[in-house]
Amino acid sequence: MNDANLNDTQSSETMAAALDSVHEVKIGDVVKGEVLVIEDRQVIVGIEGTGVEGVVPQKELSSQPIETLTDAVKVGDQFDLVVIATIGNDKENGSYLLSKRRLEARKVWAEIEQKFENKETIKATVLNVVKGGLVVDAGVRGFVPASMLSDRFVRDLNSFKGQELELQIIEIKPSENRLILSRKALVEQERQAQLKAVFEKLLPGDIVEGEVARLTNFGAFVDLGGVDGLVHVSEISYDHINQPSDVLEVGQNVKVKILSLDQEKGRISLSIKDTQPGPWDDIAEKAPVGSTLEGTVKRLTTFGAFVEVFPGVEGLVHISQISHQHIATPNDVLEEGQTVQVKVLSVDPEQQRLGLSIKALQEKPAGAKDSEQEDVAPSDYEMPEEETGFSIGDMLGKALDEK
Repeated sequence: MNDANLNDTQSSETMAAALDSVHEVKIGDVVKGEVLVIEDRQVIVGIEGTGVEGVVPQKELSSQPIETLTDAVKVGDQFDLVVIATIGNDKENGSYLLSKRRLEARKVWAEIEQKFENKETIKATVLNVVKGGLVVDAGVRGFVPASMLSDRFVRDLNSFKGQELELQIIEIKPSENRLILSRKALVEQERQAQLKAVFEKLLPGDIVEGEVARLTNFGAFVDLGGVDGLVHVSEISYDHINQPSDVLEVGQNVKVKILSLDQEKGRISLSIKDTQPGPWDDIAEKAPVGSTLEGTVKRLTTFGAFVEVFPGVEGLVHISQISHQHIATPNDVLEEGQTVQVKVLSVDPEQQRLGLSIKALQEKPAGAKDSEQEDVAPSDYEMPEEETGFSIGDMLGKALDEK
């Protein structure tokens, strides 16, 4: 064989070997690409071992937003890519659509599936608030329904935006890019642990500090460190208030007294007013016998009128102490809400009772005699003694008349 034939044979063998080394590219293949050119919104790469090129669009480079391609890659970089489509019909020099993002997502899906099988939790960052829940980034896109966000109703989902949350995997379907996550059970577990810790360190009668977490028409929920206790509206202030929002606001720090603890039901009853000076404290100094006070008629009964002289302090004006004239009922001369001047006849701080008189401040008409009010049977009284705080003697006014 002459030299020319030998060279032709060697050239043919080299070409055949080169062709054998070129791998056919198929959709779904994982290939290695080297960055050749960086264009405006895409990267051209050479696919190793194929002799052909591929295109990686900017959105397929990463799951994270990329503002400028040159910030993310440079010529000569090499990385694994997955073939997602062909471009054109030139098989010999054809290009392919490639993705780095989807290949990374495959690995993430595999890791999440493994954690799902092992009943492990994952962490994800909240990206957006959409109708019905939260969109999160767990390496792949996930969704947390609003109903699975907490063990309580969440009014403002926007407060979670940007937060990293620990979540349970409820449903996973990589082929459909479906990942449903939940935080509810984890919140319940955390709350139970916090509740146990609170019950272990608190006792009825303790005074602690907390933060107003929620306001309702019937009271205020105060956060005692991850666990809420209820301050009923009647325990907020000694003054009468229509609703808690009149005197409290969410986020406000308050001192509260522990009234009761029910670990089985997870309930804590609190009082704010019990941490404040009582309206009857120093009542003998604030309302000494013989002093004149201004008050508001709060209630009218058959035996007299209850007049509030200080917030939370009511005294009884017996019917015999209302007027120098005979009256059938207190309603004859008084009405609820009326402002009146009263004289203090008696003070009993321990029993929290004040004996008051209206007629003692009025000039007695010439020739008039003090009226003798009819005795009224105890059974005719509108309120029992334990509710009024006054004794039968107080109601009859005998002691007051003697004074």
